Amino acid sequence: MRTDAALDNVTWAALTGPLAHFAEVKGRAARCDPDVCPFTGLADPADPAAWRDLAELVGPGTDLFVAGPRVVPPPGWDRVGGLSGLQMVDAGVTGDDDPEAVVLGAADLPEILDLVERTQPGPFRRRTVEMGTYLGIRRGGRLIAMAGERLRVPGWTEVSAVCTDQDHRGQGLAARLVRAVVAGIEARGERPFLHVLTDNAGAIRLYARLGFAVRTPVTFGVYRERRGA
Repeated sequence: MRTDAALDNVTWAALTGPLAHFAEVKGRAARCDPDVCPFTGLADPADPAAWRDLAELVGPGTDLFVAGPRVVPPPGWDRVGGLSGLQMVDAGVTGDDDPEAVVLGAADLPEILDLVERTQPGPFRRRTVEMGTYLGIRRGGRLIAMAGERLRVPGWTEVSAVCTDQDHRGQGLAARLVRAVVAGIEARGERPFLHVLTDNAGAIRLYARLGFAVRTPVTFGVYRERRGA
């Protein structure tokens, strides 16, 4: 098996692997605890049976967040939202501990959620910080930048929630925090990957400079089962 094979269906691989303690599984479908993250996973996103399992798992009328490079909902399902993105992987990233970075935890949640609300780095819930190590930088006692770990599969950990307060951008804080998070990933003998929206050209350039390369396009889709279908 390729060493990156799990990245082809990373949410399913994470929720039935290293992050199974956050997940509920029914047949060929899984969902993460909604307080941790909104993700769902399918053993095969092109398999109608997996979508039926998912519908039974979450209940009727629920909007479902399904991400991946080849998401094909069966008849009876509508895509009601979502965005296009890229999966980028380690192609020479070098981790580097940062003396200003501090580990964030449950006690920092009000600051974390405030920064997330102001910067909108992507899906983030009250217990997302439990998925891995999150690092932040403070100035004047205020949290102004953050990055951390989210999805994990054997050999790989996702860098996520990279965000900087508007008043402190352009200082290289995001790059420093990504390298610091990568240092922790590398220390476990794993490699980093991440996801980024296609239209976020600045972030894509930053990640490329740090040593990430595009692996595949992905769709971050929101789907709803059509009632009576």
